[in-house]
Amino acid sequence: MMKADKTGDNRDAQAGASELIDARIAELDDWRGRTLAHVRALIRQADPDVAEEWKWRGVPVWSHAGIVCTGETYKTAVKLTFAKGAALEDPAGLFNASLDGNTRRAIDLHEGDRLDEPAFLALFRAAVALNTASKVKRA
Repeated sequence: MMKADKTGDNRDAQAGASELIDARIAELDDWRGRTLAHVRALIRQADPDVAEEWKWRGVPVWSHAGIVCTGETYKTAVKLTFAKGAALEDPAGLFNASLDGNTRRAIDLHEGDRLDEPAFLALFRAAVALNTASKVKRA
């Protein structure tokens, strides 16, 4: 019996996670689904190599050398939590939630909010760079 190649396993897992995220967006047939889809497109634009994951019983997660951010949906908000957000510069002031913690920071988007796309792209890329630099230091 042949062992599955890890790369193939990862691609299969990512494809499955992407399908679950697609399904979540479709089931949220309102502003939250549109917002999550828009943010996802920006994330893919910011980092074409980003991995999509599905964790903690239904939370979309975007990773590159570790978790970059999650995309949780609530009745009144789409919450983008950056795993190492406290270590990131945020000159545009996108972070508006989870500001008291030592590690994470979040962006809560509510119905009608407009996300500063260039600032979000820069923030996401900075988070990827931080993860990548951290991984190199540990190696």
